[in-house]
Amino acid sequence: MNVPVAGGGRPVVVVTGLSGAGKSSILRMLEDLGFESIDNPPLSVVEEVVREGGAVPLAIGIDARTRGFDSTEVLSLMRRLLATPGIAPQLLYVTAEETVLLRRYSETRRRHPLAPGGSLGGSVADGIAREGAMLAALRDGADWVIDTTERPLPDLRRLVERRFRGDGPPGMAVAVMSFAFPRGLPREADLVFDLRFLRNPHYDPTLRPMTGQDAPVADFIREDPDFAPFWDRMSALLDPLLPRYAAEGKKYLTVALGCTGGKHRSVFLAELLSAHLARQGWRIDLTHRELAAHAAAAAAQRGGQDAAPHHGAGPHALPGREAPSSCKL
Repeated sequence: MNVPVAGGGRPVVVVTGLSGAGKSSILRMLEDLGFESIDNPPLSVVEEVVREGGAVPLAIGIDARTRGFDSTEVLSLMRRLLATPGIAPQLLYVTAEETVLLRRYSETRRRHPLAPGGSLGGSVADGIAREGAMLAALRDGADWVIDTTERPLPDLRRLVERRFRGDGPPGMAVAVMSFAFPRGLPREADLVFDLRFLRNPHYDPTLRPMTGQDAPVADFIREDPDFAPFWDRMSALLDPLLPRYAAEGKKYLTVALGCTGGKHRSVFLAELLSAHLARQGWRIDLTHRELAAHAAAAAAQRGGQDAAPHHGAGPHALPGREAPSSCKL
C-alpha cells in the first residue's frame, strides 16, 4: 500500500502476523513512540475506533485470535481506511522461521492459539501451519513484512523507530545490509548484490580474523582488478534508481550485499555504499547481519542481557519480505 507514515495524515499501523513472531513487542515499541496501542479488538469495531480516535497515532494488533477475524475483511478494512481523508494506514506483518517459532514455544511452554488438539491436530507445528495459511493473504498485502528470525531485540527496536518515528526527516530511508549467502537471503531486501566474485580475504591468514571494517581488508578488496569497475556500475545503477523509488512513494528501501561469510567483502561494500548514499542526503540504516549475529552469540555466552532470549512478546529477530532475485553487475 505504501502509505506515508508521517506528513500524510494520522498514522494508523495495523500489526499482524504469526503468533510468537513478536507482534506484542512491536506494539509496545510503537507505544514508546507515542502511538496509542490496542491489541486484538473485535474486527467489527476497528473502523469505528480509528475514525473516533482523534489525532493520536494508533497501533492496532490483529491476528488469528481476533474476534471475527478474516483476512479478506482485514484487507477490505485497510482499503477503506486508505480512502478516508486524514488517515494514513499501514499494514505491518511479523513473521519468523518455523524452527524459531517452535523453539520459542518450547522454551516458554505456552500453547499455540491454533493448536487446540483433537482432529485438527494439537502440535505447535500444526498451529503454525494453520495460522500461516489463514494469514497468507495479509502477508501478500502488507506494506512491510518484518522477519524476526535473527535480529536481536535492540536492532528490531531501532528498525521500528527508524520507520515510525514521527519527528524524523521526511522522505525515503535506505537500509544497507551485509549478509552471508549460505545463511539465506534477507527477506526484507529489495535489491541484492552478489559480491562472491571478488577475491576473498578469508584465505589470507593475516586478514581472516579481521572484518571489512578494518583497513587492511579494505585495501585488499580495493586491489582486486574487478572491484573498481563493479563499484562504478553499482553506484551508476543506484544513483538514479533511488530517487525514482522515492518519487513513487516508497518510504523504506533495503539494499543487501552478500558474500560467502558475511564478514569481509559484503561488510566493506556495505560500509562504502552507506557513506556514498549518505553524502547524497539519504537517511541510512547500516546493518551487518552476520557480525551482529556473532556479537549476539558471544554476548549470550558471556551472559549479556541484550542477547538473552526474548520469547513471544520479545523476538530474536530480523525484519522481512519475500526473498528477491540477486543481481550482479
